[in-house]
Amino acid sequence: FLRLLEAQLQDQRREHEEEVEALKNQVDAMKEEMERQQQAFLQTLQLSPEVQVEFGLQQEITRLTNENLDLKELLEKLEKNEKKLKKQLKIYMKRVQDFEASQTTVPAERTWQKRTMQVAVQRKEKDFQGMLEYYKEDEPLLIRNLIT
Repeated sequence: FLRLLEAQLQDQRREHEEEVEALKNQVDAMKEEMERQQQAFLQTLQLSPEVQVEFGLQQEITRLTNENLDLKELLEKLEKNEKKLKKQLKIYMKRVQDFEASQTTVPAERTWQKRTMQVAVQRKEKDFQGMLEYYKEDEPLLIRNLIT
């Protein structure tokens, strides 16, 4: 039992150290990016107003282009997910149709007994006025039973 706990503790310690290392790398990368942006800003301040505007526009175009690429990537990912979900939907629809088809192969007499019991219960709860209430998916079965 102690060995198991010790192994779990070592695993957690290793995962924690890896996470801390990843976070340190992320902080270092952010520091470098911040320093780079600060240098670019200081250089921009030394330029003439026209060049500053042009430089600002170039940076904005670069930012928008990167954002556009990210959005395109996200769109492709969502379209791929949509196709996957449509395939799953088709599979499930096929399974439902197969299930419904297997339900219609149940002997009509047994199914009719179930239906009449349900109707008897409904009559106690509702006041019928000569209308027949049924589910849309039961229509072929109802028609077949009426004909036979």
